[in-house]
Amino acid sequence: MLKQTESKTQHWGKVDQLIEGWLKERQDLIILYCAVDGLKEFAPNDTPISVKLQAFSQLLIDYVSAGHFEIYDELTQEAEEFKDDYSGLVNTILPRIQESTELALDFNDKYANLELCIESLHQVATDLSLLGEKMVDRFELEDQMIDVLHTRHREMVA
Repeated sequence: MLKQTESKTQHWGKVDQLIEGWLKERQDLIILYCAVDGLKEFAPNDTPISVKLQAFSQLLIDYVSAGHFEIYDELTQEAEEFKDDYSGLVNTILPRIQESTELALDFNDKYANLELCIESLHQVATDLSLLGEKMVDRFELEDQMIDVLHTRHREMVA
């Protein structure tokens, strides 16, 4: 929340840096997704794929959590400070984002643990495909939120 001693410009800059870091994490997530998805031969004894899946699962949960517990809150707080009416957008977008969150949590439950990961390797291609589709939708929705609730204030604080 905007502190008494913090100007709108300073707050906007902090939120902008937070978003930049989060979008960098998204880029890392996409790169790791491609690395895992690019491995076509899935053998139960293939330690590298299970290790990559575990790393991907952890980054996926970190990314999704940062969105829900940091970024979305900061975006809505910023909109409040700028007296924007954001409720319609947020009430439309967040339930759609929640679908991918639930899928990400299910994916993590299945692949974050080494034993469960090895047991589920035969399903990884299907699970990755479904997750990838939902995450693309999520990224587009998050970008809409960033544009409407943050980026449009750039000129106001410059």
